[in-house]
Amino acid sequence: QVQLVESGGGLVQPGGSLRLSCAASGSIFSINNINNMGWYRQAPGKQRELVATITSAFGTNYADSVKGRFTISRGNAKNTVYLQMNSLKPEDTAVYYCNAVATYGVGYWGNGTLVTVSS
Repeated sequence: QVQLVESGGGLVQPGGSLRLSCAASGSIFSINNINNMGWYRQAPGKQRELVATITSAFGTNYADSVKGRFTISRGNAKNTVYLQMNSLKPEDTAVYYCNAVATYGVGYWGNGTLVTVSS
């Protein structure tokens, strides 16, 4: 089992920045077998969507809507993942969820952190 805890959400004005963090904890076996990690978001009344992912080899993938504004990164210990969000827009308002996928095929989700972009 892997537990994911997100932090860093909050209220920010349009054009501002936020940095989300996610830390994974659990058994040594589970932590050592985390492969891809990523961020997803769900806006009110909408389906959850991919924001960005990063592999254990630090390869990255971004949704078109956030390319050039958001940067995903991973700690050297590979059990933490970050999302630097710049030039935030009101349409970025959503609950942001951390995701981790283990090499044995199981995916884990955090409880989410709310990001609100509003003046």
